[in-house]
Amino acid sequence: MLKSSRLPGGFVDWTVLPTTQQDMTRTCSITASSNPPFQQVVCLARIALPTKRLTHRFIKVGRIAFDKVSLWVVAAAVSVAVTLFAPFLSNGSIYGQDVNVTEMTVADIQLGYESGSFTAVEVTEAFLARIREFEPYYNAFISMNPDALATAAELDDIYAIQGPVGLLHGVPVVIKDNIDFGGLVTTAGWEGFSSETGGVDMVPDDDAAVVMRLRNAGAIILGKTNLPDFAGHGTRTTSSVAGRTINPYNVDKVPGGSSGGTATAVNASFAVLGLGTETGGSIQNPSSAQALVGVKPTYGLVPNEGVVPLSGTYVDVVGPMARSVRDAALTLDVIAGTTTEDLATFSSVGRIPDGGYQSVLDESSLNGARFGLVGTGWRDDYLPLDPVTEEHYQNAVEALKGLGAEVVEDPFQGSGFVDLYDERPSVPTQGAHDMLVYMRGLGVNAPFNSIQGWEELSGREYTRGRRGGREAPAPARPSATEAGDAYQAWRYEIRTLFRDVLEEHELDGLFFPQSGVPSRPVVEDPERPDYNPNNWAEIPSNIINDIGVPTVTVPYSFFDDGTPFVLALIGDMWSESDLLSWAYAIEQATRARKAPILETAPRR
Repeated sequence: MLKSSRLPGGFVDWTVLPTTQQDMTRTCSITASSNPPFQQVVCLARIALPTKRLTHRFIKVGRIAFDKVSLWVVAAAVSVAVTLFAPFLSNGSIYGQDVNVTEMTVADIQLGYESGSFTAVEVTEAFLARIREFEPYYNAFISMNPDALATAAELDDIYAIQGPVGLLHGVPVVIKDNIDFGGLVTTAGWEGFSSETGGVDMVPDDDAAVVMRLRNAGAIILGKTNLPDFAGHGTRTTSSVAGRTINPYNVDKVPGGSSGGTATAVNASFAVLGLGTETGGSIQNPSSAQALVGVKPTYGLVPNEGVVPLSGTYVDVVGPMARSVRDAALTLDVIAGTTTEDLATFSSVGRIPDGGYQSVLDESSLNGARFGLVGTGWRDDYLPLDPVTEEHYQNAVEALKGLGAEVVEDPFQGSGFVDLYDERPSVPTQGAHDMLVYMRGLGVNAPFNSIQGWEELSGREYTRGRRGGREAPAPARPSATEAGDAYQAWRYEIRTLFRDVLEEHELDGLFFPQSGVPSRPVVEDPERPDYNPNNWAEIPSNIINDIGVPTVTVPYSFFDDGTPFVLALIGDMWSESDLLSWAYAIEQATRARKAPILETAPRR
């Protein structure tokens, strides 16, 4: 007799075809019939498409008397059915068809599980069905997790016995494809790290620290999202592996980058939330382009271990991207904190609120707060603001005052801040050094373990630094170079000036537009005079990245072309609690976020 696990939804679901009697018990849904000993069996097929991505289809086998029919026959029948009828299978599912996942929040999911309205399997399949329908147009993903439904089934089983395993139990999420997920290829958007594009597959055995924390909290990783090669040259989010990602609000406008794949996936409700990374605006910019709450945390709050670096020594961070402040705060609660695998995280000890970031959210938090407004004392590019952006910004400032806050015009004016930032030194050995550190963490799975191997694979030359008057065989540790010392000294100086301005004007934080202009059009032709892969008029970055302070984006309004106007709240190091609470107050007062209307027509 086939064993069945009783769950809130009445079934168990797994994600590979049965090939043995034992497999049968792990690959099919079993639903009790009104006429025992008959039971209804549904098996899930994994069908490889030409893109080599996996899609999921359910096949109803029918009512079978297990005490009279061999399980081997059932398994064979399922296999034959998949082989013969896979091309004709519907995009729908007998599970999840009534679950509306559009703009779904963590709270919605938790309530649904508590009430028995749906299961993790149903929710996951509903998200996968939405991805199947719209992903071919929006191109948010590089790869999908073939075990997502299996994970959901396991979580359902656990929930039936003990309740939720963590803050994100059964919550479908996505991660940027420069973050390791054990067993799946990490491409960092680059064709050289994918055999499908003629490169070498880079498959880590282990999860990045942030992914392990997500999974331990009960999250279901649906897939890995697109990014420009190595998370650079970002606002178009075009990679050599997967091509261009589309902005669901306006297909002719940039999606933001480099975390544009995560932004599109979350904005289009392909997942509840996602992880991005940032070196110079890569969480903020796509969050601004797609009306998301993006958290660029203080350097050292969230571990970078298991993340392909761009500037890992000094500025790289991982942060949440969500459709609501509360979901972003919950995610930060899950991923923040110390680990011996990233010693920089020990600077966060004592900096995280005891009850978590979601516990400090307060609609009245802006009352009595004091903010600096944007001006040319902060930066001399992208200012003055575009007239339409200025109008939305001034409306936001008035709303801020209406919520009880005070403002100071251009507090950095006359401070010398712009001139000091222009003196920023570079650290030539940093990129190659950080990449080798990451590769050594992969062990035998690393495609190379020396700077020479990296140069051969990438076709690039990297600065190694000099030792004893000769070029070093490996890139020097940045902190052991004169350039590294110069950068750290400059960073201390500009961070001190930043704090001095806040203290002089008694500011709690800065209240800026995230971009100086509305979202710009996508320009793919390098011959056009307006071609620029980094054409986002970012107001906070790269400045806040070098200083190491946090920023939270929050939607405020929309322009006439359907793209959002988004605010950036900036504070001193470790001020995430305040930033999230202020963002929450703005979110609750405006309710500005709105879902995009998705298209399924062939991409233009």
